[in-house]
Amino acid sequence: MASTIASTIIDPTVSSSVSTKKGRMPRAARAASLAGARVGLLENTKRNAADLLDGIGEALVRDLGAAELVRKTKKQFALPLTAEVVAELSESCDVVVVGVGDCGSCSAAAVADGIALERAGIPTAVICTEAFASTSQAMAELKGDPDFPYILTEHPVANLDAGQLVDRAAHLVPDVVARLTAPASASAQSAADSALSVPV
Repeated sequence: MASTIASTIIDPTVSSSVSTKKGRMPRAARAASLAGARVGLLENTKRNAADLLDGIGEALVRDLGAAELVRKTKKQFALPLTAEVVAELSESCDVVVVGVGDCGSCSAAAVADGIALERAGIPTAVICTEAFASTSQAMAELKGDPDFPYILTEHPVANLDAGQLVDRAAHLVPDVVARLTAPASASAQSAADSALSVPV
């Protein structure tokens, strides 16, 4: 009798604590602004990633009233965040910016990390480059959240000089803010709902 051999495709970016069931995953609640927020900057060691995130973070503090920047380095860019790191970011940050996904494995991992952080209740902005949009989207679909709104920027980031990095960071700030905060209409609706719930 011929034996049957079962084959399994293993996704290296999936941790045992993350579900891959289909259907939109929960997203973190968002405040109307970043005033007073502790902003996590999670860079993945790719060239210029730290400088780009620093430029974005400094603008959030200078122009939008964020309280502080919490810098963290993800040393293995192709692997998912561990549960311990997610918990650490949950304790130390109110929002997180992740970047930069500028290769196949790191763009996939960045999107997976963003979804994991959102599930942990942390509003997250994930930055990937346009050259790896298909990889980013494939991971979002694999994680069951095909509409996950990662941010795409022009490829490459690695060869930008200091002045170009400043310009790129400034260009990305509005998209990052949009990802980390609630739309004005949503904030107004939330306030209205709260007012209706107060006994008179």
